[in-house]
Amino acid sequence: MTSVATPAVSAPSVTPADRISLKDIAQAHDVRFLLATFVDMTGKPCAKLVPVEAADELEAGAMGFAGYAAGLIGQKPQDSDLIAVPDLASFTPVPFIKEGLAIIHCDPHVDGKPWPYAPRVILKNTLARLAGKGMQAKIGAEVEYFLVNRNDDGTLSTADARDDSPRPCYDARGVTRMYDHLTSISEAMNSLGWGNYANDHEDAAGQFEQNFNYADALTTADRVVSLRYILNIVAEQRGMTATFMPKPFTDRTGTGLHFHLSLWSGAEPLFPGDAGGTDDAGRGLGLSELAYSFIGGILEHAPALQAFLAPTVNSYKRSGATTSSSGATWSPRKASFGGNDRTHMIRVPDNKRIELRSGDGSANPYLAIATAIEAGLDGVERAVDPGTPSGPGESKPDAHLLPATLLHAVEALRRDPVILASLSGDAEIGRYYADAKEEEFLSWHNQVSDWEIRTYLTSI
Repeated sequence: MTSVATPAVSAPSVTPADRISLKDIAQAHDVRFLLATFVDMTGKPCAKLVPVEAADELEAGAMGFAGYAAGLIGQKPQDSDLIAVPDLASFTPVPFIKEGLAIIHCDPHVDGKPWPYAPRVILKNTLARLAGKGMQAKIGAEVEYFLVNRNDDGTLSTADARDDSPRPCYDARGVTRMYDHLTSISEAMNSLGWGNYANDHEDAAGQFEQNFNYADALTTADRVVSLRYILNIVAEQRGMTATFMPKPFTDRTGTGLHFHLSLWSGAEPLFPGDAGGTDDAGRGLGLSELAYSFIGGILEHAPALQAFLAPTVNSYKRSGATTSSSGATWSPRKASFGGNDRTHMIRVPDNKRIELRSGDGSANPYLAIATAIEAGLDGVERAVDPGTPSGPGESKPDAHLLPATLLHAVEALRRDPVILASLSGDAEIGRYYADAKEEEFLSWHNQVSDWEIRTYLTSI
């Protein structure tokens, strides 16, 4: 198994006297407890609540987890503990959740080495490979979610009972009714320096989006995980449930997780073409050849990528929808790219970035970003030409169809050696993930649904 993420220094006893420790950082922020956090491959946040008095032990690698119990992370019951090694740069105080609490994102290690199945380690390995080529990735993320109540009969209803319009997007009244929730999240993000700049009612009743500024790839992935946690807890405190389930309502638009990607070399952006668009070859988007090759790589590997961008059974209820109560699904069905057009898998709003629109709310941000970068980097290495952009609402006849179900996505992943080996450079990790997702699909497929009873009970 390949593992190129840099192991953390082990013990405070070998740390220079002038180094600021995790305990120092926590005490400077009046933090009394730390949530030592990592996610499994499904994106589930796993944590231990560590008192600040034990921060040195956490930093020294003394906090072990039974990895098999934690979730989908490549461990068996007999394996050595996952050791949570904190990344001090990710320290995130969350006094708006509980006074004196902070999140610290950790890289799981096993037997002294970064664990290559751990999503944060996987992304760091991809970023190390990118850095070896003199490039860095900057990422923005659009986090969408629903606010719902779960009824006594198990059905879902919109948390705001008045939010029932078939076309509620940007509705000022819906935003105002959720003012306390939205502003508390906005203030939380801004207190952390994330730069919240917009809080929207999205296209479906009960659906919202809250945006923050782009950053380096690892920071953005950490913030997506932190924001999901914050949204969940704040909603619960107000008697609601925040869900990132891609398609909680059959007749409504689903929930996306869109990523804005760009590559840089130090302070130099690599996606814009030469002044005047001389590198654009008449394609009209003002991008560099490197940017077009990056796009070409993502489009070429699009079917396999969907196993990470749309990683649940429910994901394909969203991407397979033909319409919604608003009249649009906002979910691409083919691997196309074009200009400022939200029907494409890859939208190019300007010449500095691309927007990857086929991801949904269930995507693990570390895995989604890592595999998208690996796909794009493969395109750059092979100088893949994506051709000319598609027009508004159009796609080329030979554009890849995106998978119809999770099982189709798993099959596409198994057929794609580049994406299969994109997790820490080890195809065995890709096969482990594919097997788990196939099992997830078959577990759902083996359940008899109400639809089957209505359709088949007396049909013969």
